Amino acid sequence: MKDLRFDIIYDIILYMKNKLYYTFEEDLAKRLKDPEFKKIWEESEVEYQLSCKLIEARLKSKLSQRDLAKKVKTSQAAISRIEAMNGNPSLSLLKRIATALESKLSISLIK
Repeated sequence: MKDLRFDIIYDIILYMKNKLYYTFEEDLAKRLKDPEFKKIWEESEVEYQLSCKLIEARLKSKLSQRDLAKKVKTSQAAISRIEAMNGNPSLSLLKRIATALESKLSISLIK
């Protein structure tokens, strides 16, 4: 019985040493080698940055999605879609969100 436990523990250690698990960063590095994935990943950067900044500002303001939505006269679902990178917010909505979060909206075009 004692040998069986040792064998099981040994197998678990080997399993972990063989890295049958991996981190997000390792997975991303592997996936970015695929040109199609890399293109899609890079194209989503703007939505990702907008999502991160919106979530960060909303949490600093201690507002829920619902509270922010009420302040900007939109739905909680609209705020959720933007934060989940599934929305396509208008410039008008982004201005209202910035105002509600007592922030300044800044857009830049970079070559």
